Amino acid sequence: MMFEALRKYAEFEGRARRSEYWLFTLFQVLVTFGLFFLLVVLSAATGGDQDQLGAGALMILALLGLFVLAMFIPSLAVSIRRLHDSDKSGWWLLLSFVPFGSFVVFIFTLLDGTPGENRYGPDPKGRAGYGNPTVVHNHYYPPGGGPPSDPAQA
Repeated sequence: MMFEALRKYAEFEGRARRSEYWLFTLFQVLVTFGLFFLLVVLSAATGGDQDQLGAGALMILALLGLFVLAMFIPSLAVSIRRLHDSDKSGWWLLLSFVPFGSFVVFIFTLLDGTPGENRYGPDPKGRAGYGNPTVVHNHYYPPGGGPPSDPAQA
């Protein structure tokens, strides 16, 4: 699931579950922190000597730059698919360039997707849509099931 966004490298259509989005984000954060950790270890090993630090630090920073470039398209694609899951256009991602807009986009990525099919495709969780007898007050009950007969169990 963590690498699902890489399998769908430049696929901007469809929907992405929260787990797909957040596991891919976790992967990116871990790799970035790992490269920075290597940079700190290298700096400590050389005692901060600029002459010895130069080539190793340049190599690590080049790896970081390549990683960021390689992850740009998949992270853009999975972000757009994540917005599609809550029935929002990918253009909402441009809100990130406005002050406090990133916070709004962050909230959108936390929200559960639209149950059932929306204009961007079928529900990746396989849930039925609103108005279906298996959906009651946004609680999902499997086909043939229903709400508990005892309200105390709800």
